[in-house]
Amino acid sequence: MGNINSGSEDSDGNYQAPVILNIYDLTPINNYTRCVGLGIFHSGIEVHGLEYGFGAHDYSASGVFEVEPKRCPGFLYRCSVQLGYTKMPPAEFRLFMEDVASEYHGDTYHLITKNCNHFTEDMAMRLTGKEIPGWVNRLARIGVMCSCLLPESLQVTTVKQSPEYHNCSEEDGSESQSTPTTREPTEIDEADQADKHLLSPTNAGGIEVSFVRESSVR
Repeated sequence: MGNINSGSEDSDGNYQAPVILNIYDLTPINNYTRCVGLGIFHSGIEVHGLEYGFGAHDYSASGVFEVEPKRCPGFLYRCSVQLGYTKMPPAEFRLFMEDVASEYHGDTYHLITKNCNHFTEDMAMRLTGKEIPGWVNRLARIGVMCSCLLPESLQVTTVKQSPEYHNCSEEDGSESQSTPTTREPTEIDEADQADKHLLSPTNAGGIEVSFVRESSVR
């Protein structure tokens, strides 16, 4: 799913790898609202040739997933922003992401207060000390300020279909796959429907989505 060994040494011999924010449209309406700084977006952080994102499911387990950069299923790729560099080599970065996965369980996802863009904002700050562009998650910030006016369906976590989890071996790239379970869908808005496409393995369009196991369960 990408070249995990991407990175280079600078003129002083220090290792560094670019940290890139990949941004996607969740709805065509963005084409009309982007000009006023609003829109419904998904974002992922690309490091070492893989893109990492955060999505919802109904388990108290990692909701952090990895996918081929710029090809997250269910969304329409819009653009990329290079945020800076990290000095973590691939092996160290993998351990870092497994630790992060323990902080982002799928059942804690919330469209307004803990969504995919909150995740990439956190990763950007930890890796580069920089924030993601404000327009990427502006709608959620507006939602926090106006939460008393939002319908209940947008104030609570919406649980979608459970994803397939893949236990990836770093040595040979082999995978073991668990059997997913499903539940009855709830009423969801357009942004939630896009997340459902992301996390349902039957809608991956042939693109591999692997969830990152948190370090405490390895």
